[in-house]
Amino acid sequence: MAQNSSNSTTTTSTTIDPRSGFCKSNSVFYSKRKPIALSSNHSQDVTTFISSRAHNGKTAFIDAATGRQLSFSDVWSAVDSVATSLSDMGIRKGHVILLLSPNSIFFPVICLSVMSLGAIITTTNPLNTNREIAKQIADSKPVLAFTIPQLVPKLDGSNLPIVLIAHGHPHPPNFTSNSKIVTTLETMMNREPSQSRVKDRVTQDDTATLLYSSGTTGASKGVVSSHRNLMAMVQTIVSRFRLEAGEQTFICTVPMFHIYGLAAFAAGLLASGSTVVVLSKFEMDEMLSAIGKYRATYLPLVPPILVALVNHADGIKRKYDLGTLNSVLSGGAPLSKEVIEGFADKYPGVAILQGYGLTETTGIGASTDSAEESQRYGTAGMLSPSMEAKIVDPESGEALAVNQTGELWLRGPTVMKGYFSNEEATASTLDSDGWLRTGDLCYIDDDGFIFVVDRLKELIKYKGYQVPPAELEALLLTHPEISDAAVIPFPDKDVGQYPMAYVVRKTGSNVSENAIMDFIAKLVAPYKRIRRVAFVASIPKNPSGKILRKDLIKLATSKL
Repeated sequence: MAQNSSNSTTTTSTTIDPRSGFCKSNSVFYSKRKPIALSSNHSQDVTTFISSRAHNGKTAFIDAATGRQLSFSDVWSAVDSVATSLSDMGIRKGHVILLLSPNSIFFPVICLSVMSLGAIITTTNPLNTNREIAKQIADSKPVLAFTIPQLVPKLDGSNLPIVLIAHGHPHPPNFTSNSKIVTTLETMMNREPSQSRVKDRVTQDDTATLLYSSGTTGASKGVVSSHRNLMAMVQTIVSRFRLEAGEQTFICTVPMFHIYGLAAFAAGLLASGSTVVVLSKFEMDEMLSAIGKYRATYLPLVPPILVALVNHADGIKRKYDLGTLNSVLSGGAPLSKEVIEGFADKYPGVAILQGYGLTETTGIGASTDSAEESQRYGTAGMLSPSMEAKIVDPESGEALAVNQTGELWLRGPTVMKGYFSNEEATASTLDSDGWLRTGDLCYIDDDGFIFVVDRLKELIKYKGYQVPPAELEALLLTHPEISDAAVIPFPDKDVGQYPMAYVVRKTGSNVSENAIMDFIAKLVAPYKRIRRVAFVASIPKNPSGKILRKDLIKLATSKL
């Protein structure tokens, strides 16, 4: 299975092309990066693994709004206290705990406490509707929920006992709810930790997290990740940023309920002694102020924020001190040549590092780890350490070679156990050898760089031809009067589907539908032409920056 994949490297190393990482004898691409050393202690949970890593860090988390700080010793004593309280409440290995909260310095404390008991953490987006949250509760069957006072109404009707994440007065004015509040996180954290609490034996194979994938291509599914998956993710992040070399300060605006935020902040950085400055939600001014105030060195973000930094660079540099920043980390979608060059021009001392990962791979997959690697425009990067890939023809199932486009399959120590209570979805995504079908159409070039061409399931079928929306979107964004765009399949009884574009005009532009269609027609083959254009104020995207095509498809087809 996936965990033994490193063994195959030794048997085929003589036939691996050192430049691309491709092995002709089995059609597998091997990572060119130094493998991570996996923990040999099978009876270890991810919380113990993180807490036992040596580092010289002092401050773990800072709340950007209040300035409240948690030192590393504060974090670990809080984790012990909360775990003791949970144990006393009867929480045991295998129980699911729901966390409904915006970003907070207490988010990692809750996650680590729950996982230390062998219980399972499931997170949800605070912006989700009551119906969406109820659906996740019905699927994951949590026994307890943590949330902030303002979000309690979203759990009304669930009958879940609730722990309030509240400091000071636990109930805000006008607080009305029929939910069952059992205690506050503050009370739990003030508890004296007990060494005699019930401790179930937790192994690396046990489930640690149950995160729901964004569902951009269908119904949202619970992704089951093990303690081993998270430990491998932590080791990959620490080695990627060479964090052992010295203390760094990260600004956390990306959502912690999402694998991007959870991977980097609830685990990866704790293990290295870095400081994380937490913003409860993304707000451009607050984020930029925090960089100067806390002398931040790393800024993780999603592509739309990076584009805004480029477009408003002159005003930003006049108003904010970004002098300590040395890297921005971008994930969610590949950056265009124009954006990368524009950023390099406006912020010459700051490297762009890109990453590609899925909830199903615990956020790990591929990355660019230097400014030079990111200049390979359009790439998602090289395979992460200890990760293997195949490029598979979606029609024939044949494994392809260098520079050939097919579905990206990944195998490695961060690949999920499967989908929660969904054998059918698991079987169609994970094969018996541990290969995960990503659903992304990709190719790997001569130097081992992965390029994402499109989502396999989002290809537009025009008269049998396959049209990748991402290609047309990239071309639309080169138009001088377009600030953002998305392309979807529009149903048609004669041709099957044709490309339709949703376009956000730049301020002051009156560019017409025909002008846009003519612009694209000059650049693509006839079957790829855009045949319908609608203008919108903004393109809907998920927290990691991916276009929510299903929302636009629904909008377009609702008028039929």
